[in-house]
Amino acid sequence: PKLGPGQLWEHVADRVREAGGEIHFGIQVDHLEVEEGRVVAVEGVDAAGCRVRFAGDYVFSTMPVRDLIRAISAEVPAEVKEVSEGLMYRDFITVGLLVKKLTVHEDDGTPLKDNWIYIQEPDVQVGRLQVFNNWSPWLVADPSKVWIGLEYFCNESDPLWRLSDEEMVQLAVREVAKIGMVKSEDVEDAHVVHVPKTYPAYFGSYARFNVIRDWVDCIENLFLVGRNGMHKYNNQD
Repeated sequence: PKLGPGQLWEHVADRVREAGGEIHFGIQVDHLEVEEGRVVAVEGVDAAGCRVRFAGDYVFSTMPVRDLIRAISAEVPAEVKEVSEGLMYRDFITVGLLVKKLTVHEDDGTPLKDNWIYIQEPDVQVGRLQVFNNWSPWLVADPSKVWIGLEYFCNESDPLWRLSDEEMVQLAVREVAKIGMVKSEDVEDAHVVHVPKTYPAYFGSYARFNVIRDWVDCIENLFLVGRNGMHKYNNQD
Protein backbone atom coordinates (compact mmCIF):
# COMPACT_ATOMS: atom_id res chain seq x y z
CA PRO A 1 0.00 0.00 0.00
CA LYS A 2 1.34 3.40 -0.95
CA LEU A 3 0.97 4.78 2.59
CA GLY A 4 2.44 1.68 4.23
CA PRO A 5 1.02 -1.66 5.41
CA GLY A 6 -1.10 0.05 8.06
CA GLN A 7 -3.26 1.34 5.21
CA LEU A 8 -4.39 -2.24 4.56
CA TRP A 9 -5.74 -2.57 8.11
CA GLU A 10 -7.44 0.82 7.92
CA HIS A 11 -9.27 -0.55 4.88
CA VAL A 12 -10.17 -3.73 6.75
CA ALA A 13 -11.54 -1.56 9.59
CA ASP A 14 -13.70 0.34 7.10
CA ARG A 15 -15.05 -2.92 5.71
CA VAL A 16 -15.90 -4.15 9.23
CA ARG A 17 -17.84 -0.96 9.99
CA GLU A 18 -19.60 -1.01 6.62
CA ALA A 19 -20.81 -4.52 7.43
CA GLY A 20 -22.27 -3.33 10.74
CA GLY A 21 -19.37 -4.34 12.98
CA GLU A 22 -17.89 -2.32 15.82
CA ILE A 23 -14.23 -1.67 16.61
CA HIS A 24 -13.24 -0.72 20.15
CA PHE A 25 -9.81 0.75 20.88
CA GLY A 26 -7.81 1.31 24.04
CA ILE A 27 -8.96 -1.80 25.89
CA GLN A 28 -6.43 -3.91 27.79
CA VAL A 29 -7.78 -7.46 27.52
CA ASP A 30 -7.02 -9.43 30.67
CA HIS A 31 -9.70 -12.12 30.99
CA LEU A 32 -11.15 -14.80 28.74
CA GLU A 33 -14.19 -16.46 30.25
CA VAL A 34 -14.09 -20.14 29.26
CA GLU A 35 -16.91 -22.59 29.89
CA GLU A 36 -17.09 -26.21 28.70
CA GLY A 37 -14.30 -25.81 26.18
CA ARG A 38 -15.52 -22.53 24.65
CA VAL A 39 -14.75 -18.86 25.19
CA VAL A 40 -18.05 -17.22 26.09
CA ALA A 41 -16.78 -13.68 26.71
CA VAL A 42 -13.74 -11.44 26.64
CA GLU A 43 -13.13 -8.84 29.34
CA GLY A 44 -10.75 -5.96 29.75
CA VAL A 45 -10.15 -2.48 31.11
CA ASP A 46 -10.90 0.55 28.95
CA ALA A 47 -9.04 3.87 28.82
CA ALA A 48 -11.23 5.26 31.61
CA GLY A 49 -10.32 2.36 33.89
CA CYS A 50 -13.73 0.71 33.63
CA ARG A 51 -14.17 -3.01 33.10
CA VAL A 52 -15.91 -4.00 29.88
CA ARG A 53 -17.20 -7.36 28.68
CA PHE A 54 -17.93 -8.66 25.20
CA ALA A 55 -19.74 -11.92 24.58
CA GLY A 56 -18.98 -13.69 21.31
CA ASP A 57 -19.24 -16.84 19.23
CA TYR A 58 -15.63 -16.82 18.01
CA VAL A 59 -12.47 -15.26 19.41
CA PHE A 60 -9.38 -14.48 17.34
CA SER A 61 -6.38 -13.60 19.47
CA THR A 62 -3.30 -11.71 18.31
CA MET A 63 -2.12 -10.99 21.87
CA PRO A 64 1.15 -12.45 23.17
CA VAL A 65 0.62 -16.09 24.09
CA ARG A 66 2.03 -15.56 27.58
CA ASP A 67 -0.61 -12.88 28.27
CA LEU A 68 -3.34 -15.03 26.70
CA ILE A 69 -2.65 -18.02 28.93
CA ARG A 70 -2.60 -15.79 32.00
CA ALA A 71 -6.00 -14.38 30.97
CA ILE A 72 -7.83 -17.70 30.50
CA SER A 73 -10.30 -18.35 33.32
CA ALA A 74 -10.33 -22.14 32.94
CA GLU A 75 -7.93 -24.36 34.86
CA VAL A 76 -4.69 -24.30 32.88
CA PRO A 77 -2.46 -27.39 33.20
CA ALA A 78 0.80 -26.79 35.05
CA GLU A 79 2.93 -27.78 32.04
CA VAL A 80 1.08 -25.32 29.78
CA LYS A 81 1.68 -22.54 32.31
CA GLU A 82 5.34 -23.49 32.60
CA VAL A 83 5.93 -23.36 28.85
CA SER A 84 3.93 -20.15 28.51
CA GLU A 85 5.87 -18.37 31.23
CA GLY A 86 9.12 -19.48 29.59
CA LEU A 87 8.32 -17.82 26.27
CA MET A 88 10.61 -14.90 25.52
CA TYR A 89 10.41 -11.78 23.39
CA ARG A 90 12.62 -9.12 21.90
CA ASP A 91 11.40 -5.54 21.93
CA PHE A 92 11.98 -2.86 19.37
CA ILE A 93 12.51 0.89 19.07
CA THR A 94 12.40 2.78 15.79
CA VAL A 95 13.81 6.29 15.51
CA GLY A 96 12.63 8.02 12.35
CA LEU A 97 14.83 10.82 11.08
CA LEU A 98 13.93 13.29 8.34
CA VAL A 99 17.18 14.27 6.63
CA LYS A 100 18.14 16.57 3.79
CA LYS A 101 20.15 13.81 2.12
CA LEU A 102 22.15 10.65 2.69
CA THR A 103 25.93 10.78 2.41
CA VAL A 104 26.01 7.41 0.62
CA HIS A 105 24.66 6.47 -2.79
CA GLU A 106 24.82 3.79 -5.46
CA ASP A 107 28.08 3.31 -7.39
CA ASP A 108 26.66 5.27 -10.31
CA GLY A 109 25.80 8.23 -8.10
CA THR A 110 22.06 7.63 -8.00
CA PRO A 111 20.14 7.61 -4.67
CA LEU A 112 20.49 4.53 -2.50
CA LYS A 113 18.00 1.85 -3.59
CA ASP A 114 18.01 -0.36 -0.47
CA ASN A 115 14.90 -0.71 1.67
CA TRP A 116 16.73 -2.18 4.68
CA ILE A 117 20.39 -2.12 5.62
CA TYR A 118 21.69 -4.32 8.42
CA ILE A 119 24.31 -2.57 10.53
CA GLN A 120 27.26 -4.77 11.50
CA GLU A 121 29.52 -2.23 13.22
CA PRO A 122 30.13 -3.37 16.83
CA ASP A 123 30.56 0.16 18.21
CA VAL A 124 26.96 1.27 17.65
CA GLN A 125 23.70 -0.08 19.08
CA VAL A 126 21.54 0.39 15.98
CA GLY A 127 20.87 -2.96 14.31
CA ARG A 128 19.13 -2.00 11.10
CA LEU A 129 18.30 1.06 9.03
CA GLN A 130 15.48 1.47 6.56
CA VAL A 131 14.83 4.08 3.89
CA PHE A 132 11.12 4.84 3.83
CA ASN A 133 11.34 6.60 0.44
CA ASN A 134 12.28 3.27 -1.12
CA TRP A 135 9.19 1.52 0.24
CA SER A 136 6.92 4.14 -1.30
CA PRO A 137 7.50 7.71 -2.51
CA TRP A 138 4.17 8.67 -0.86
CA LEU A 139 5.75 8.16 2.56
CA VAL A 140 7.74 11.38 2.15
CA ALA A 141 5.96 14.73 1.73
CA ASP A 142 8.99 16.41 0.13
CA PRO A 143 10.66 14.06 -2.42
CA SER A 144 13.89 16.03 -2.19
CA LYS A 145 14.36 14.77 1.38
CA VAL A 146 14.72 11.33 2.95
CA TRP A 147 12.96 9.64 5.86
CA ILE A 148 15.09 6.91 7.43
CA GLY A 149 14.32 4.62 10.34
CA LEU A 150 17.00 3.46 12.78
CA GLU A 151 15.94 0.21 14.41
CA TYR A 152 17.08 -0.87 17.87
CA PHE A 153 16.49 -4.42 19.11
CA CYS A 154 16.36 -4.58 22.89
CA ASN A 155 14.42 -5.78 25.95
CA GLU A 156 11.95 -3.76 27.99
CA SER A 157 14.30 -4.25 30.95
CA ASP A 158 17.25 -2.61 29.14
CA PRO A 159 18.40 0.93 29.98
CA LEU A 160 17.94 1.75 26.27
CA TRP A 161 14.17 1.14 26.54
CA ARG A 162 13.92 3.68 29.37
CA LEU A 163 15.61 6.53 27.51
CA SER A 164 13.38 9.51 26.76
CA ASP A 165 12.41 10.21 23.15
CA GLU A 166 14.81 13.14 23.10
CA GLU A 167 17.67 10.94 24.34
CA MET A 168 16.83 8.28 21.74
CA VAL A 169 16.89 10.88 18.96
CA GLN A 170 20.26 12.17 20.15
CA LEU A 171 21.63 8.62 20.20
CA ALA A 172 20.29 7.87 16.73
CA VAL A 173 21.73 11.04 15.23
CA ARG A 174 25.14 10.32 16.77
CA GLU A 175 25.15 6.75 15.51
CA VAL A 176 23.91 7.43 11.97
CA ALA A 177 26.64 10.08 11.68
CA LYS A 178 29.24 7.71 13.13
CA ILE A 179 28.56 5.02 10.51
CA GLY A 180 28.72 7.65 7.78
CA MET A 181 25.14 7.52 6.51
CA VAL A 182 24.04 11.06 7.40
CA LYS A 183 25.62 14.29 8.59
CA SER A 184 24.11 15.33 11.91
CA GLU A 185 23.48 18.87 10.68
CA ASP A 186 21.26 17.45 7.91
CA VAL A 187 18.69 16.05 10.37
CA GLU A 188 15.52 18.18 10.32
CA ASP A 189 12.93 16.20 12.27
CA ALA A 190 12.53 12.98 14.27
CA HIS A 191 9.96 10.58 15.66
CA VAL A 192 10.36 7.70 18.15
CA VAL A 193 8.18 4.57 18.39
CA HIS A 194 8.48 1.86 21.07
CA VAL A 195 7.03 -1.54 20.12
CA PRO A 196 7.00 -4.14 22.91
CA LYS A 197 7.17 -7.86 22.09
CA THR A 198 7.92 -7.21 18.41
CA TYR A 199 9.84 -10.45 18.03
CA PRO A 200 8.56 -13.67 19.62
CA ALA A 201 11.84 -15.45 20.33
CA TYR A 202 12.85 -18.94 19.20
CA PHE A 203 14.64 -19.64 22.48
CA GLY A 204 13.44 -19.93 26.05
CA SER A 205 10.70 -22.58 26.12
CA TYR A 206 9.83 -22.23 22.42
CA ALA A 207 10.96 -25.79 21.62
CA ARG A 208 7.99 -27.01 23.70
CA PHE A 209 5.44 -24.66 22.16
CA ASN A 210 3.40 -27.64 20.93
CA VAL A 211 2.35 -28.19 24.58
CA ILE A 212 0.52 -24.85 24.49
CA ARG A 213 -0.87 -25.36 21.02
CA ASP A 214 -2.27 -28.82 21.76
CA TRP A 215 -4.08 -27.50 24.83
CA VAL A 216 -5.38 -24.29 23.25
CA ASP A 217 -6.68 -26.26 20.26
CA CYS A 218 -9.12 -27.93 22.66
CA ILE A 219 -10.88 -24.56 23.13
CA GLU A 220 -12.97 -24.95 20.01
CA ASN A 221 -13.85 -21.32 19.24
CA LEU A 222 -10.48 -19.72 20.10
CA PHE A 223 -8.12 -19.06 17.20
CA LEU A 224 -4.56 -17.76 17.63
CA VAL A 225 -3.41 -15.68 14.67
CA GLY A 226 -0.67 -13.26 13.75
CA ARG A 227 2.91 -12.85 14.86
CA ASN A 228 2.28 -12.85 18.61
CA GLY A 229 -0.71 -15.17 18.50
CA MET A 230 1.31 -17.91 16.81
CA HIS A 231 4.62 -16.91 18.45
CA LYS A 232 6.47 -16.75 15.14
CA TYR A 233 7.86 -13.69 13.45
CA ASN A 234 8.99 -15.09 10.10
CA ASN A 235 5.36 -14.95 9.02
CA GLN A 236 6.09 -13.88 5.43
CA ASP A 237 8.19 -17.03 4.96
